[in-house]
Amino acid sequence: MAELVVPPSGESVPFRFDAVVVGAGPAGSAAALALARAGRSVALVERGPFPGSKNVYGGVVYGRVLDPIVPRWWEEVPVERWVVRRSTMVVTGSQSLSVDYRTQTWGDAPYNGMTTLRARFDRWLADKAVEAGATLVTSTVATGLRRDARGRVAGVVTDRPDGELAASVVVACDGVNSFLAKEAGLLPRTAPEHLTLGVKEVLDLPPATIDERFGVGRTEGVDMEVLGGTGGIAGGGFLYTNTASVSVGAVLSLPQLAASGTRPEAVIAELKAHPTIEPLLRGGRLREYSAHLIPEGGYDTMPPLAADGLLVAGDAAALTLAAGIWLEGVNFAIASGWAAGQAAARALASGDCSAAGLASYRADLEGQFVLADHKRFRAAPGLVLSDRVQNRYPEMLCDLVEQLFTVANPEPKPGGWQVLRRTAARHGIPLRQLAADALRAARIFG
Repeated sequence: MAELVVPPSGESVPFRFDAVVVGAGPAGSAAALALARAGRSVALVERGPFPGSKNVYGGVVYGRVLDPIVPRWWEEVPVERWVVRRSTMVVTGSQSLSVDYRTQTWGDAPYNGMTTLRARFDRWLADKAVEAGATLVTSTVATGLRRDARGRVAGVVTDRPDGELAASVVVACDGVNSFLAKEAGLLPRTAPEHLTLGVKEVLDLPPATIDERFGVGRTEGVDMEVLGGTGGIAGGGFLYTNTASVSVGAVLSLPQLAASGTRPEAVIAELKAHPTIEPLLRGGRLREYSAHLIPEGGYDTMPPLAADGLLVAGDAAALTLAAGIWLEGVNFAIASGWAAGQAAARALASGDCSAAGLASYRADLEGQFVLADHKRFRAAPGLVLSDRVQNRYPEMLCDLVEQLFTVANPEPKPGGWQVLRRTAARHGIPLRQLAADALRAARIFG
């Protein structure tokens, strides 16, 4: 950290920057990079010993968001594998049904998705900000907002001695429970029903074993998303291939997990033991276990994105898309952080860092996928996390397919409509409810 300037009077004064960005995850590093490239002095404050040391996510990054930020990023990004196969699976205790898609197009530049490890990816993106001129301050916690004589945000207070950092703009990228956004009155107490807990294990496996079991080449990867298999707790599972390891875990409704009395690691153990999953992971050795809160309330739970002297980005702004088919966060974090940094730079240039002067940030997000996607799928969390979608439909779908594919000679094969009615009735789902949910899904995703 830069030295504090001490005037002749002996009274210490804060070190001065144009902007302070709190949190060196993807959102924070993108914001700091945008500000530094605009010629602004910016401090990037990170509580961990290095960027990525304390960050958790599933494992897939959709890197095309980097196209305008780091040209030809794929030539240098610390990728584990390029995802060429995407599988969406519903499971019961002993059954599984998958939609499995593979394309070699995703294995060629500029690629679609990649598996990465946050300790490497976050450090790489933060290094880009430092190369552009940002000052990285690690092992430092921003404990609160600094304010000027008129009560406006004017930097941050840290846990270091004489650790105030003065700035005209603060960009809060400090995660789902952003203390800075809460202190500014932008983020009310998050309702538990809008939070999930992501838990993950990383299991070491030889690269050749991964290649053989998943049917991929050495640089190719697989992204598997699972509905069901979480012990009746709303959420879902995932499995991603890295170079020499596999990430496996679950995203679980926080209230339901608490009510169940089940430990999250027990949910992962049950998922790993499923007859479809276990052969893929057999012999894997546990490298790490991690957990992280995820904001899944969607567009209707987002806080205001700007106040006088303050912008909020990434998870702190609830910018995680949880729409069933998609569970994305890093790409939204990068895009929102980059937009926040650009908006802060414009406000600094104009000399107006009030909420009105920073309003171009939200306008930018409205004009791109970040808020457009969240608006479009704002009703998805309510449907995806419903009891029918989480528990009853996976069982019904698996039973339906099992009946269709079971050859019960010498009985004649039943018609599809007959099987559907019989299966839906067995699981207590009226056909009118099935039709209503199908129409609702069509309206959300169509």
